[in-house]
Amino acid sequence: MKIAVLGTRGIPANYGGFETFAEELSVRLAARGHYVTVYCRTNNAASREPVYRGVHRTLLPTLAHKYLDTIAHTFLSTLHLLAHRHDAVLYCNGANAIFTPWPRLFGMPAALNVDGLERQRQKWNALARGWYLLSERMATWFPNAVISDAQVIAAYYRERYGKQTRTIAYGAPAGKVETRAALERFGLSPGGYFLYVSRMEPENNALLVARAFERAKVPQKLVMVGDAPYAEDYIRQVRATSDPRIVFTGGVYGAGYAELQSHCLAYIHATEVGGTHPALIEALGRGCPALYLDTPENAEVASEVGIRFSKDENTLAEAIEMVAACPAEELRRIGGASMAWVRENYDWEAVTTAYEELFREITAR
Repeated sequence: MKIAVLGTRGIPANYGGFETFAEELSVRLAARGHYVTVYCRTNNAASREPVYRGVHRTLLPTLAHKYLDTIAHTFLSTLHLLAHRHDAVLYCNGANAIFTPWPRLFGMPAALNVDGLERQRQKWNALARGWYLLSERMATWFPNAVISDAQVIAAYYRERYGKQTRTIAYGAPAGKVETRAALERFGLSPGGYFLYVSRMEPENNALLVARAFERAKVPQKLVMVGDAPYAEDYIRQVRATSDPRIVFTGGVYGAGYAELQSHCLAYIHATEVGGTHPALIEALGRGCPALYLDTPENAEVASEVGIRFSKDENTLAEAIEMVAACPAEELRRIGGASMAWVRENYDWEAVTTAYEELFREITAR
């Protein structure tokens, strides 16, 4: 098949979960013999190479604006798509629901991955939240298929809109990497740090994690990985800590990211908005004992193998101290169980097969 992926910043991934998803899925589809195009934003592209790991890249401009970036680029991408026929189209991000009928009018079936409930994010103003709410409704009307990556999100669409979605999980690699170049770069030792990874926005609770760690009486460091393009004030608050144990790395991708996950003592996951959070699955896949904020979405991913905490600095500080005092043998057991859980439930090859089947289904229709 000839398949197009729209709505992300593009590949190779250097921003967030949707970009990693686009890369992992498109590369695997291409390896299976499909012709795959991923639309990329010129302001996010590290190179202008037309092909990446067998996937065709179409680079188009956008408006680098907090509220218009995604919509502007997907609009241009859709116009380009209409002149370059594909057999199936995958849109990412529920905000792009309005574009899904356009390729359908030209005989190209379209699926939409809605992600989580984006309108709950604090960074959006009332107009943006209203758009996301309207997009939820449009998602139930316009695409050939709606994809949710978590049972919690599937239940939301079923109960609120009476819409059945296709649940296809996010994926992650399972197994540690042995290299340690990133640890050397940031002055870290294996097992000598806790790891937090997320865009540093309020609903991801980076400030809660930093303040809880300040309370925790442990010798390890806290490595905080991530950034955000439109959250300067919040990031300033997070980085205002005077605790020398807390290390800020900014965004880390590729091999360095895998190394930080593979050699941490434990991973701390504190997001509370969205569907499946890629960083949590990826950490579990690397064998990290995971402390996770107790939300339905996070519990769906980690309840079998993770350690839950409530949204409270003292509770998280106590959980950090408990893990730091845990025998090494027990931590290895938890890590092994985490890797096995990801292999069984979040394998990228199985995810790719599920999308491949969906594309065949909507094109046959």
